Amino acid sequence: MVRRMSIEIDQQKLNDAAPQSEPPLTEAGATTHFGFKTVAEGDKAKLVHNVFEQVASRYDLMNDLMSGGLHRAWKLALIDWLNPPRSDRAYAHIDVAGGTGDIAFRVLDRAGPNAHVTVCDINRHMLGVGKARAEAQTYASRVEFACGDAETLPFPDRSFDSYTIAFGIRNVTHIEKALADAYRVLKPGGRFLCLEFSQVAVPGIDAIYDAYSFAAIPKIGAWVTGDGEPYQYLVESIRKFPPQEKFKSMIEAAGFARASYRNLTGGVAAMHSGWRL
Repeated sequence: MVRRMSIEIDQQKLNDAAPQSEPPLTEAGATTHFGFKTVAEGDKAKLVHNVFEQVASRYDLMNDLMSGGLHRAWKLALIDWLNPPRSDRAYAHIDVAGGTGDIAFRVLDRAGPNAHVTVCDINRHMLGVGKARAEAQTYASRVEFACGDAETLPFPDRSFDSYTIAFGIRNVTHIEKALADAYRVLKPGGRFLCLEFSQVAVPGIDAIYDAYSFAAIPKIGAWVTGDGEPYQYLVESIRKFPPQEKFKSMIEAAGFARASYRNLTGGVAAMHSGWRL
């Protein structure tokens, strides 16, 4: 039996929860946002790690529930746009913040027999889920799992033909540093692709989306995992992520050429692309 969930929307609470301007520098040092909270920069990575440690085992299930299964179509669109080569040539791809292997396995399903994917994630619990899935689904010989920070990837310059990051870049402390390191590890002519929740571009849908996000998603998280707090953070982190045009400008500032983006589901999510010169 499917449990029915009641969703009550308190518009005043939504207004009170609206994200404020970027946190300023303080005497104690630089600050940043963790959802709508202001925290010390040095604390954010640990806080994000704790969130994903709690949700790792049911992360993809929660993606299904939170998006109504749409994340699967969005990821398929990402792979379509990446269009990995199906030939026999060697092809090295890196998927960052993709510990469960969801994107990596899709790349391998589409690419040729000599494709190899490296999954890099800062959270060992997420990587553990991915490793178990890779072994169960016979991907183990074509995928490598590495623990590392998106801002300082543990790989040499010009190592990869392509780079993806799906629903992960909004969780890093310094987005510009993650973009710079993406550029560093790509070979000349390499492709950067990012899939991320974004700013709704269709009037009317934005209010419905806000109401659903703040009222429903933490409740779904509590229902499935017993704790809605990590999902409250995830909802808030989406609102703190730069809108499409601003993020495009950040990709260009990192050195990428031909930066562009495509909205998905009216801008609920967006794909961003750039090429390393």
